[in-house]
Amino acid sequence: MMRATRAWSKPAIALLLALSAAIVGCAGQGDARRKPFARFRASPGENRSAEELSSALGWIDREAQASGRSVVPSNELVAFANQARVVRKPAVPSPHKDILVISGGGVYGAYPAGVLYGWTQAGTRPEFDVVTGISTGALVAVFAFLGSSVDCELRQAYTTINNDDVYRMNRFPRALLSDSLADNAPLAELLKQYATDDRIRQVAAEHQKGRRLYVGTTDLDVRRGIFWDMGAIATQDTPQSRELFRKVLLASSAIPGFFPPVPIEVTVDGRRHVERHIDGGVSSSMFFAPPWVPPEARAALPASWLHGSDLYILVAGKLYPDPTPVKSRSLAIAGNAISTILYDQTRSDLHKLFLLSIVTGLNYNMAAIPKDVPTPIESTSFNSAEMTVLFESGAEWARNHGKWRDSPPGGEHGEGGRYRAGTVLTDTGRRGMIGGDENLIPPVVPAK
Repeated sequence: MMRATRAWSKPAIALLLALSAAIVGCAGQGDARRKPFARFRASPGENRSAEELSSALGWIDREAQASGRSVVPSNELVAFANQARVVRKPAVPSPHKDILVISGGGVYGAYPAGVLYGWTQAGTRPEFDVVTGISTGALVAVFAFLGSSVDCELRQAYTTINNDDVYRMNRFPRALLSDSLADNAPLAELLKQYATDDRIRQVAAEHQKGRRLYVGTTDLDVRRGIFWDMGAIATQDTPQSRELFRKVLLASSAIPGFFPPVPIEVTVDGRRHVERHIDGGVSSSMFFAPPWVPPEARAALPASWLHGSDLYILVAGKLYPDPTPVKSRSLAIAGNAISTILYDQTRSDLHKLFLLSIVTGLNYNMAAIPKDVPTPIESTSFNSAEMTVLFESGAEWARNHGKWRDSPPGGEHGEGGRYRAGTVLTDTGRRGMIGGDENLIPPVVPAK
């Protein structure tokens, strides 16, 4: 019995996490009286209402919070970043570059798609020298790279599709014994409609001009991120290269456990191997790639060559998740924890890009879904009406010349964790604020 327990422990845990990630949105919904396990006793605090959770965002221990935040004021962090950029400013600036980074986020990708659409309407959207994308961000990245000429298709892709256009759920119990809970064959067909042969040739043409498009996947077995130069693939202009182009897009959005891994053949020193690739968001939520420089010019490239250029980051999601009542069930708890980890990974990656901007002198410009915009509970729930709300919210923000954020998560008033010295708290009345405290000094952002 002991041997059997050990043999099943790791697969059981993996299956548990895969299932929880897929059902995190629905686990806390519905009437408990109709649930088959409702007879089990609920844990203390399980039945917290949505109203209470919204209120809880403003509960703080004033003294402990002020003490914890007094070490490095957020306004000094931003001021230091701007001062560092000024110190590194070169006497002779290099040509300006525009770099776009798009994160993963499932259906939440409708928001950055809308930002691009509204950005075009505002008349200020640049032609990006580099575009990188992960997961749903990979799909948006192709449209962003090709420019405003495909805006109508971008809008269609993120406002008209539903679950049936993306996947089909596998039947139980077969789904539990296969490599995925759902079949993403519909998404593969959808990619053929948007990543057509002509569109791939357009990517190749832009690549030959020196622009670059990168998409991230994760090698499932090697456990490393792989960053594909999509333009280089497109320039091969063969049926095999176009198939690889679409496979990479499919793999980048292959949520592990929910969608099956995508097999990709590679040849190493003449030997054929088959890799299995999954969602790029497993290894990183977003990634930076520098603009292309001709080989003959790289040796003379100054260290400050990116100073003054713009780094734009579109986050397909909110910086902090909305509070959600979680049932006292193992799958619901694990799923909510995984979701929280992914949000934290996104914030961590944004901090890395902020540090990179300080070192290189890049201007840090970031936009995420505002906290007051309603979002679907599940990132895999493709509902055209809900996605349209996200798309239009992003478009409106960009059309109205929304202010790009130049500080990392936690650097603005009311963000970050909360310090406590006990359980006697004060309700500040700040709804929708994480760790809010009116006594904290909001950051002063110097003009660029």
